[in-house]
Amino acid sequence: MAKGLIGKKLGMTQVFSPEGELVPVTVIEAGPCLVTEVRTEEKDGYSALQLAFEKVKPAKLNKPERGIFNKLNAEPRRHLREFRNFDGDDYQPGDEINLEIFSEGELVNVSGVSKGKGFSGNVKRHNHATGPKTHGSRMYRAPGSIGSTDASRVFKGQKLPGRMGHDQVKIKNLEIVSLRPEDNVILVKGSVPGPKKSILTIELSQ
Repeated sequence: MAKGLIGKKLGMTQVFSPEGELVPVTVIEAGPCLVTEVRTEEKDGYSALQLAFEKVKPAKLNKPERGIFNKLNAEPRRHLREFRNFDGDDYQPGDEINLEIFSEGELVNVSGVSKGKGFSGNVKRHNHATGPKTHGSRMYRAPGSIGSTDASRVFKGQKLPGRMGHDQVKIKNLEIVSLRPEDNVILVKGSVPGPKKSILTIELSQ
């Protein structure tokens, strides 16, 4: 059965394993998440749970968003995400899901939006080599030839300067190093996408 939570990246630190090894970890505030919708094969054509995370003042939501929580008579949440392949028979709208669905040592997939780096040149964006610095060369960081003279156009897919970062990224098979249910905090081994305070989805690796 699929398992998942919405979380917020708090930052990175390091902990020691029982063997004395220093392990870099990302600290994520995960849950508790409110179940707002249960999707079923019969009604929707697929099975999923819609979860909500992070309490917010009603005035900061629009009318349709407030209606979701008014129907459940629940405190509004800021973020909504849908998790596929949940067993809807185990949950009903209005239930809360917390870190108890995970165990230490399990592998999870973490998704988020990577840091935006703005407009970048081809050397930084595509790891292209630079040109010679000497003998009056002016082709140090320029892209060089980008097409055929016969075609008289630039072919699609060329690796050129452009916007870099701010992409949806999923990091797979990160180990859960520690769970701290009293603080709603999960520590996963390694780094995850996005800056501090960015929203992440954490799903059990299949």
